[in-house]
Amino acid sequence: MSTVNTVTEQLTRAGQAIELSSFAIIDAEAGPCRYTALQWPIVRRMIHANADFEFNGLTDFHAEAVAAGLAAMLRGGTPIVADVEMICSGLSQPRLAHFGMRTHQFISDADVIAQAQAENTTRAVQAMRKAHRLGLLDGAIVGIGNAPTALIELVRLIREEGVRPALVVGMPVGFVSAAESKELMAAESGVPWIVIRGRKGGSTLVVAALHALLALAEARQKAGADA
Repeated sequence: MSTVNTVTEQLTRAGQAIELSSFAIIDAEAGPCRYTALQWPIVRRMIHANADFEFNGLTDFHAEAVAAGLAAMLRGGTPIVADVEMICSGLSQPRLAHFGMRTHQFISDADVIAQAQAENTTRAVQAMRKAHRLGLLDGAIVGIGNAPTALIELVRLIREEGVRPALVVGMPVGFVSAAESKELMAAESGVPWIVIRGRKGGSTLVVAALHALLALAEARQKAGADA
């Protein structure tokens, strides 16, 4: 039986060969790392997404992050709440459909814009609040790659309103509050998280991390079926 995941990986031999060669080059150039056997495939795919080896070190994991993310995917139907549409567009629909997952983002909704204007906040803040009002955050995987204020608001919702996502992939990029927002998230012990320390990040990195988790989830699913 093929060891290649048929849903969450490349679907042609040529694509598989290129991807595996890329991963081998990354493994060789990265050398020894501090990540576990389940964390490294996530970091490696993030490096693969933009050829930046600094993510080997800048990426940090809550001790339960990978296990929590895999459990959320394997139980099926877990929503993914994103700060921007780019994350939703970047995620493979067949990969999500395999686990019955759907994406949600509210950054451009008229009510979100109106509330942000009325309260002099950002759209990202109001989008997180809307996701909470709709009951989407508890048990969800939350991906934030663009807006530090979305991550800051999510931390507030966790601390003050008891919101409990299954996993937060917090990787906003930027110069204003980006690094600080990730430090706030990393200080949370009760909600699993994956963050990129410092200013670097972006929606592409969130997508890469989630695709890596989807591949790990399918591998575990296949191993269980073959047992």
